[in-house]
Amino acid sequence: MSIIDKIQKVRLEFQSDLKSLSSKNDEIDQIRIKYLGRKGLVAKLFDQMGSIEKDKRPQMGQELNKLKIEISEQVDGVELLNKGTPKEEDIIDLTLPGDPLPVGSIHPISQLLNEIKAIFIRIGFSLFHSPEIDTEFYNFEALNIPKHHPARDMQDTFYITDEVLLRTHTSDTQIHFMETHDPPVRIIVPGRVYRNEDISVRSYCLFHQIEGLYVDHKVTFSDLKGTLDYFAHELFGNNVKTRFRPSYFPFTEPSAEMDVSCIFCRGNGCSICKNAGWLEILGCGMVDPEVFKAVKYDPEEWTGFAFGLGIERMAMLKYGIQDIRLFYNGDVRFLRQFK
Repeated sequence: MSIIDKIQKVRLEFQSDLKSLSSKNDEIDQIRIKYLGRKGLVAKLFDQMGSIEKDKRPQMGQELNKLKIEISEQVDGVELLNKGTPKEEDIIDLTLPGDPLPVGSIHPISQLLNEIKAIFIRIGFSLFHSPEIDTEFYNFEALNIPKHHPARDMQDTFYITDEVLLRTHTSDTQIHFMETHDPPVRIIVPGRVYRNEDISVRSYCLFHQIEGLYVDHKVTFSDLKGTLDYFAHELFGNNVKTRFRPSYFPFTEPSAEMDVSCIFCRGNGCSICKNAGWLEILGCGMVDPEVFKAVKYDPEEWTGFAFGLGIERMAMLKYGIQDIRLFYNGDVRFLRQFK
């Protein structure tokens, strides 16, 4: 019997089996296996292709593929009919909107960072970043913090080696930037800093800061006050008041701490401001000439100011949060409030 005759025989046998088929799905599955399975009748016909003369194989291959497609389409059609009309609950209306997926929220620290960056960018500051792992030179010495200074003590700083550490403030960026850029300079530097402190409701071993640096000809303390006063009003509203108190930082002279009138009690006194009516938000000052000398800026020609503020502290004030640890424990109930 020729291969063509065998193909026709399989076709007729399939039609006969199809006519005697009931509506049971297991029977159509058996027919599919009988004809289209790995050891089915169609597969056996393909196995016989090797015995056919080479010049006739293309034609026979086409006939076999045609048979396979015919059987497959008819079996699929019977299965579809057997399914019948779908139940109402099985019908999918593709015109309806899908179920909404749960949407996360931007972390409150990131929200506040973005807001602060936008304020300073509007008045001409650029963004700059520096490494979180730094050397003693950039973190301390170039910032006029000598070896004997208490901030160099191991209890405050995470040391990796005797000379390498996790930076304790973003002020190290002042040195990195001024070493590689000529003045004038106007930058802000957001980033994480690390201090070896006990974890409590008010302190954590890491937190975020934004450092600001402005260097140019004839920069004065009035420029510093005007810039930071503008920043406070943009962040907290036009009704907020500001004040500057003398302070001390090794890398600025003169130095000051900036307060804003309590945004919760409007300066009348409450538990948040400890009845003082004021909240400290940042430290600032004029860049010390010794810092300029470390980066080979001429302190006779250039002057500038710097400031640094803690983002966690600012966020706690802005949102009325009492425990700094809430920013880091990943509790979605807390984070959902900032959508």
